[in-house]
Amino acid sequence: MRVRLQMEGRVRELALFNLGIDSKLRGCDLVGLKVRDVCHGDQVAARAIVVQHKTQRPVQFEITPAARDAVQAWIKLAGLKPEDFLFPSRLHDSPHLGTRQYARILGHWHSKLESTVRYIGIEVDDALEISEQTEI
Repeated sequence: MRVRLQMEGRVRELALFNLGIDSKLRGCDLVGLKVRDVCHGDQVAARAIVVQHKTQRPVQFEITPAARDAVQAWIKLAGLKPEDFLFPSRLHDSPHLGTRQYARILGHWHSKLESTVRYIGIEVDDALEISEQTEI
């Protein structure tokens, strides 16, 4: 999926995908991130700590070099400032990407993964296991 997003030039979605995988945050916490949550100055940090919305507990997560590059590219392309939401909404009445829209994006990725998996003739679970073991 990463390669497909890179090849298609989907900068926002690549940052969202990579950060979602790295952080393992719930959707509501991922879409609620601000630039300052993942950056130190003008650089994306190797680690971040956020307070989970559901539990009100802090959680620390690593941000891999691939995710840092993707997030940095997205911040630059979107012209985001530290106080901005990392994934701002394209709608004027919402400050950041909503959880429903995030779920639609995930559904789109899942359907693309399933069609690719069917094409190469392996099970979805096997493909996911292989993808987790492969760093591109």
